Amino acid sequence: MNILILEDEIPAYQKLLSYLEGFYENSFDHDWSRSVLDGESFLQNHQYDFILSDIQLLDGTSFDLFNKVEVESPIIFCSAHDDYLFQAFNTNGIAYILKPYSKDDFQRALEKYQSLFQQGSYSTLDNSTINALKSAIQQGHDNYKKRFVIKRSKGIQLLNVKDISVINASGDFCIATDKDGKTHPILEKIGNLTEQLNPKKFFKVNRSQIVHIEYIETIENHFKNRLLLQMKGAKEKVMTSASHTSAFRKWIEQ
Repeated sequence: MNILILEDEIPAYQKLLSYLEGFYENSFDHDWSRSVLDGESFLQNHQYDFILSDIQLLDGTSFDLFNKVEVESPIIFCSAHDDYLFQAFNTNGIAYILKPYSKDDFQRALEKYQSLFQQGSYSTLDNSTINALKSAIQQGHDNYKKRFVIKRSKGIQLLNVKDISVINASGDFCIATDKDGKTHPILEKIGNLTEQLNPKKFFKVNRSQIVHIEYIETIENHFKNRLLLQMKGAKEKVMTSASHTSAFRKWIEQ
């Protein structure tokens, strides 16, 4: 059993790998790619029984990759993209797991793969289908969060997402700092916010902070492969974690 994993986030990759190890009891080989570029190299040089694929990669989408390389392997998509994508789904993607998915969700997808593989009842991915899915992704960008409702003692306030400079996790909620330095409580965990914000504009630089690319004023090198970011309106600098720095560098160059 040989599997390709297309996933740009390290924790998500580790989660997929642990589920695979539990399902197949380590009787499989795998390659892991975080980018379209590396994924292209793997697909050109190896054959895979199936592919586990996120949609958003470091340097584009998995659909960009599938446009470049003909893929005959079944694909299980693992993504945070919501219902608008299901409507365009008619591919050899034999399953679609919506993040955050559970171990049971993952197991059902693998069981579906085994069943369909034995029957040979899945179709190959063609360019027209890829383009339809890419179009659905573009339409889905309209679904990203545009504003938050902030509850205060004097009433309700609206905070426009475009005005947020940095978001800090604070237990079960978050504190957003806007470009003018004002702070706003958001009653969401940071993991939930990551899925609601446009990934072209916002990046989770460490376990507890998200930054808006338009409000990065300076970037400084720091020790152990970390970067220090001065965000507009923020009193303290934000530090990338060592595991996120490489992805962050690629993100700001898109």
